[in-house]
Amino acid sequence: MKNNKTIIVSGCTKGIGRAICKLFAGEGFNVAGYARNKNDIEEMNHSFSKQFPQQTFLFMSADASIKDNVLNFAEQVKSTFGTIEIIVNNAGVFIPGDLINEADGVIEKLINTNVYSAYYLTRALLLNLIEQKNGNVFNMCSVASLKAYEHGGSYSISKFALLGFSKQLREELKPHHIKVTAIMPGATLTESWSGSDLPESRFIKADDVAKTILSIYQLSDYTDVEEIVIRPQLGDL
Repeated sequence: MKNNKTIIVSGCTKGIGRAICKLFAGEGFNVAGYARNKNDIEEMNHSFSKQFPQQTFLFMSADASIKDNVLNFAEQVKSTFGTIEIIVNNAGVFIPGDLINEADGVIEKLINTNVYSAYYLTRALLLNLIEQKNGNVFNMCSVASLKAYEHGGSYSISKFALLGFSKQLREELKPHHIKVTAIMPGATLTESWSGSDLPESRFIKADDVAKTILSIYQLSDYTDVEEIVIRPQLGDL
């Protein structure tokens, strides 16, 4: 394995996840990530290996809502990389709706994908960070973690839970010099908004979320950004 720092990104092939992987690869990091679509994973492996030949990449097909998939990915990470500097729990799914009439099984799907995936991946890799006595964990929450909104349904519940996970993790990892940051973006120009007739100016750019994470990572060892809210300049949609 090439001797570079390593970042782990779930939900890595599109949108914010892809932007994070590309930015950190450009900074010389090894990158490991997973997403469901095998074709997207194969394309990413090929593209990154060609563009960044000096680094090691591990991109796997896995379903964030399935515990064994997440844990298998974590085992592959541990067997491939010596140290892990950053974990980004970015995997997530957005299903709008109302609690009173959303389909049966929606809350289970959202909790499994948006919350449990972060819980299982982080726990599986934490001992590595604790032994190193350093590291950063970023959890991709949402403005929906802060305020209930129309048609938020179980999605908002899952994002409130992810913020709670971040707060608890932050408290537990303070003595181990590991930083935990909850990233809370508003509407971001990703596939979740495909088909929208809103102008690009009403959205955050995925690259800007990635740059925010890099900026926080580059702060001194004595500073931890616990939570950060990122909104479109014209406000929430």
